[in-house]
Amino acid sequence: MRFLHTSDWHLGRIFHGVHLTRDQAHILNEFVDLIGWSQPDAVLIAGDIYDRAIPPVEAVQLLDETITRILLDHRVPVIVIAGNHDSAERLGFGTRLLARQGLHLIVRPDRNLTPVVLPDKHGPVYFCPIPYAEPALVQEAFEDPAIRDHNQAMSRLAQHYSAQLPPGQRAVAVTHAFVAGGRESESERPLSLGGTGWVDTSCFQSFHYTALGHLHQCQSFGEANICYAGSLMKYSFSESNHKKSVTLVELDQFGKAALEKIPLTPQRDVRCIEGYLTELLKGPDAGENRNDYLMVTLKDPGAILDAIGKLREIYPNVLHIARPHFVVDGELRSPGGDHRRIGVMELFDSFFQQTAGEALPQDLAGVFSEAVEKLYLRDREVPA
Repeated sequence: MRFLHTSDWHLGRIFHGVHLTRDQAHILNEFVDLIGWSQPDAVLIAGDIYDRAIPPVEAVQLLDETITRILLDHRVPVIVIAGNHDSAERLGFGTRLLARQGLHLIVRPDRNLTPVVLPDKHGPVYFCPIPYAEPALVQEAFEDPAIRDHNQAMSRLAQHYSAQLPPGQRAVAVTHAFVAGGRESESERPLSLGGTGWVDTSCFQSFHYTALGHLHQCQSFGEANICYAGSLMKYSFSESNHKKSVTLVELDQFGKAALEKIPLTPQRDVRCIEGYLTELLKGPDAGENRNDYLMVTLKDPGAILDAIGKLREIYPNVLHIARPHFVVDGELRSPGGDHRRIGVMELFDSFFQQTAGEALPQDLAGVFSEAVEKLYLRDREVPA
């Protein structure tokens, strides 16, 4: 069985005020071409198809065009699960009808989940799609009050599938979660503020390969059979050193997975550069694209008039300027931390200390955490 594993497309993403739909269309065109020459038996998309619950029209059109080309031009089945950014109601429209055409949309974690069975020359392979497992939704679906965190929810859903697998058959899980020990990026929305958002790799011991979504850096666990494909593109400057790819998986007759990382080439890269303004205005080095999305760190210590305007004459897509060495009143200042790398709870705690002059009390921290969790849930679920 040969399949492509991808995730975290985040269609409709806005990056520092720039709509990325054209960039995403370019990379998805490359992805569809990849399907043409690699000829997989299936395509797995492990969640966060859209960047928000109510995606813009152009994002919906791009997904429709891409999936249509995969199904009609290449006749390859596609298995899609909902991630924490997706709305189950919107992503799952027409699920039963589309399954007949080879598009398997699995959007809710409930008792009705069943494997998608695809054959190869060695027999059937059982694909077990587990959409983003909100603990409260899994608790309600299985009527089990003991399910209180993500690890318990994922364990329950994995057991649900394991009970349906015939002995000795090959099985592949497709899910969207934060696996303990994974390397995070700043562009991922936290799944929980209370420290219970992680799941353990032991949840996936029944599967020969686990195709993960959520973390944007390509990475593997254990014997490389539990893997994140990583995001389709770079969605933050913290990802500037990432090598974005999709994972081509070859599952042999015994269920052993061989992996190949196939890189994708964006129309515009996301890069970080630094230097003095006069040096940077000389233009890019050989081989560098002046149209890339850039974060520029200026070493100049003094005030500069319209630095971003000057830089954009050379680099039209400068999106952020950092001034860590800016001198104010004769004193060299540097920031106490990068707010883009700080979690919501840490930011609120810092704000509270600055305004109230004391540390955030535990009871108020709990109230704030609960309120943000409810906000995240509301964003994911569109009211009927």
